[in-house]
Amino acid sequence: MRTGGVPVLGAGVGFMAVLLTLGGCGGSGSTTARAPSTATAATTAAPTASPTPLEDLCTRLVAHWSREVLDQNTYGDYQSMGLSNGQYDILIKVVDAARAEKKQQGAAAADRLIDRQARSGCVRWYRDGGPGEGPWQ
Repeated sequence: MRTGGVPVLGAGVGFMAVLLTLGGCGGSGSTTARAPSTATAATTAAPTASPTPLEDLCTRLVAHWSREVLDQNTYGDYQSMGLSNGQYDILIKVVDAARAEKKQQGAAAADRLIDRQARSGCVRWYRDGGPGEGPWQ
């Protein structure tokens, strides 16, 4: 219910009181105690997934975009890739090394090099503190 564009605060209060009285919300005032269902107990006992380590996320991003850049033979904008400036610096080093490796040993060797160097660059970067507070870190 609205009056002149201003919501009427009491309009839903009566409805909520009826729900609470009828037991629509089994809060602490409920007189009937119920045991949790098997599905609820199993769900609450399940361990939560831990977040992916930042080094792993960095490695996946840098490796992905390194392969894209290697195939396109050009660099893109680091922001459009979703990379920080530090991750982009790693990407440039990885791609330069992968281009040389591809010429000497072929595409499969370059692909393996990308995985190794992206991982080592990201691990080193996060060991040294990773991105800083500013946008260019």
